[in-house]
Amino acid sequence: MDMQLKDARVIVTAGASGIGREIVQAFVDEGARVVTCDIDEGALADLSGGVLGLVCDVSDADAAGAFMADAIAYLGGLDALVNNAGIAGPTAGIADIDPHDWARTLDVCLTGHFNITRAAVGALRKSDNASITNMSSAAGRLGFANRAAYAAAKWGVIGFTKSLALELGPDRIRANAILPGLVAGDRQRRVMEARSQAQGKTMAQIEADAFAHVSIKDYVTARQIADQVLMLASPRGRTVSGQAIAVDGDLGMLG
Repeated sequence: MDMQLKDARVIVTAGASGIGREIVQAFVDEGARVVTCDIDEGALADLSGGVLGLVCDVSDADAAGAFMADAIAYLGGLDALVNNAGIAGPTAGIADIDPHDWARTLDVCLTGHFNITRAAVGALRKSDNASITNMSSAAGRLGFANRAAYAAAKWGVIGFTKSLALELGPDRIRANAILPGLVAGDRQRRVMEARSQAQGKTMAQIEADAFAHVSIKDYVTARQIADQVLMLASPRGRTVSGQAIAVDGDLGMLG
């Protein structure tokens, strides 16, 4: 299916690995022009398909502003913004979370979205197919025991997204959030390993617990997330805005 994204001007944060890299590649496959950023300079060097990769920590407002200025100038404008940057944050009971770890999680997962979006709005207002897609999580609608910092940030992303949709709708800029569930990959494995250590359970037990409350008992793939992003950024998604879209196999509980 032609998603009508040829020559679309796209910025994806944290696009050097994992879900972000799959999103970048999906846009490239559709003929879009893509700029991404990441804190991993080595991973950025491995990008292909004409993608421009720049080093940036999105939690730093000045760095985010400079990255966006360079990216928008390189692309000659902006049609689609994908706020994908995030970190897992601490796995611990609320009394044991280090305040620095709490703040760092919100800085990357929520304030980073704000920093990037704030710098993007002017260019998006000039596009005839403007979209913002923010990466939230199933934890952003269900909560997550022993992952309070991450869940709080991801709930915040949904509120941020809905507010953007209301504020920017008159400018014909749509904003949506995607809520992945259990996504196959190294990041999910690391999260499960941390829970295994924290709870004194084997990895097999942690995985069984995770899938106990999922209707479709399989991991979501990064490509499935990328496909949803493409639809939202495509003209085919021009009237979809203000939505928190779960891609999680009907996940009912995290914990």
